[in-house]
Amino acid sequence: MKRQVTKAIFPVAGLGTRFLPATKSIPKEIMTLVDRPLIQYAIDEARAAGIKEFIFVTSRGKGALEDYFDTAPVLESSLRKSGKDQLLELLKATNMESGAIAYIRQHKALGLGHAVWCARRLIADEPFAVILPDDVIAGETPCLQQMVEAYQETGGNMVAAMEVPREKASAYGILDIAEDMGNRVKVGGMVEKPPLDQAPSNLAVIGRYILTPRILSNLNKKKQGAGGEIQLTDAIAEEIDGEGVYGLRFDGRRFDCGSKAGYLQATVSFALEREELHDELLTYLREVVATSEAAQ
Repeated sequence: MKRQVTKAIFPVAGLGTRFLPATKSIPKEIMTLVDRPLIQYAIDEARAAGIKEFIFVTSRGKGALEDYFDTAPVLESSLRKSGKDQLLELLKATNMESGAIAYIRQHKALGLGHAVWCARRLIADEPFAVILPDDVIAGETPCLQQMVEAYQETGGNMVAAMEVPREKASAYGILDIAEDMGNRVKVGGMVEKPPLDQAPSNLAVIGRYILTPRILSNLNKKKQGAGGEIQLTDAIAEEIDGEGVYGLRFDGRRFDCGSKAGYLQATVSFALEREELHDELLTYLREVVATSEAAQ
């Protein structure tokens, strides 16, 4: 039996420049898909996978993110007096027990690998998960839960993976497949954002990881990779001939909410899943499409 994964790192130190001017005053992770912030989707996924300790790697200006997971006595009292019990229940999911969540500052933007390295003292010698809130994954079984279940059989290190169009491979970390086992692959190599003619496959790493403590030792070397940053992919690749690296083709749909198009697609998709919004929104979308087609 492999050790349980109970800690997760959430790298949330980015400035969110692609969403300016909104992110001038609010963290990108607080931006909502319908009525839930991006970070709430990530937390809910982690909880479903059995995560008990939540480690946020933040930066200056992320105070609203920290406040979001705190209690709101005045608001809760107002809702209680108004008999709005349903809204009170919704708020429960946003409250974190004292000691369950920790915040660490990343003072310089030196890459994802550096952000994970910043949390090293809170990980110690345990396996841990890394979740990138920009990647929102909708599925019947949450993505990280699928990975935790697969990890119990494989051990080693595991990354979430999905096929991407060949022409977009240069935007991702790409896996070189040593052995294909259906929904799992044994990784023979990893390349961060390769030139199109050098991509070993079109199987891309998506923002979910289960990693061993040796990754932190690799990151401690502070080797610069693609873009002059400390790449998490490079640190994981060092373990291919060691503890092993596996890719899991997860079951679900991934939305890149770090891009405007992906964020809008996710908003529409999640809204259509809501019974109280579905009919009105679908009618509107059909009207928009019909008007657009008529104008062409």
